[in-house]
Amino acid sequence: MALFKIEKRLQYIKEKTFKLEKEIQTLTEENLNTIFGLDFVKSEFALNNFRIDTLAFDKDSNAFVIIEYKRDKNFSVIDQGYAYLSLMLNNKADFILEFNENLDKTLKRNDVDWSQSRVLFISPAFTNYQREAINFKDLPIELCEIKRFENNTVSYEQIQKSGAQESIKTISKSDNTINNVVKEIKVYSEQEHLENVNEEIVELYEKFKSAIQNLDNLEIKPKKKYIAFVSGHNVIDILPQKRALKMWINMNKGELDDSKNITRDVSTTGHWGNGDYEIQTNSDDDLEYILSLVKQSIKKNKK
Repeated sequence: MALFKIEKRLQYIKEKTFKLEKEIQTLTEENLNTIFGLDFVKSEFALNNFRIDTLAFDKDSNAFVIIEYKRDKNFSVIDQGYAYLSLMLNNKADFILEFNENLDKTLKRNDVDWSQSRVLFISPAFTNYQREAINFKDLPIELCEIKRFENNTVSYEQIQKSGAQESIKTISKSDNTINNVVKEIKVYSEQEHLENVNEEIVELYEKFKSAIQNLDNLEIKPKKKYIAFVSGHNVIDILPQKRALKMWINMNKGELDDSKNITRDVSTTGHWGNGDYEIQTNSDDDLEYILSLVKQSIKKNKK
């Protein structure tokens, strides 16, 4: 990605390479919540001859995230990713203990949704082979490219799967490590959220999805309890129900300008999505107005 500074003429800004993986690690760990919305747990977490670069926790999914930093392109994201996930699933108590000791909180084993565990690799560049290797619809491994530039700026860009349809289960039968992890970790898809929904609501979801994406280049991330539309942070979360769509606008109570009062205050009640504003609808009558609410959330949450 070319970067330019606007002067009388565009001035090209050169990329400033990272000399050490530690530079990437320090920069990421010090800004983990800002970049990925994750809580930092431990740096250089050593266990059973493994050393995890960064251990983090995702409050949104109640799951641990293992982060590894790479400058060398010669590594297998599948082999290393599943090795780390296997380590976690076979040593849950150690991960719980590390969380409690470093964050001074009391997290119990049942508080963690181990099925949502994932590994994130961060590198200045990935090979075409590595990019293709993550192209499974249910792979709990993510790639993120980091670039630093001479004008003291940095970018993090997650590598998107290109229309993945194949399941990792097709290759897991011949690999015991992958097979054991696949049995416990679950990556969700849009299709799974729409399986038990009637055709009218599927059509309604697709209409809202298209309209929301037209507002901004939002990334769709299916979660266990809902489908998230993300731009840095979650903007809106949607749960397709049998006869309606339930949505959560990710803004705190008092921040949203809802002149029609179509949202419900869920700031003091338990709910799955992010934000204090809930909407339930079974038609597109208020589509344009709901989009105006989503725009407010994009302005707040976009990076």
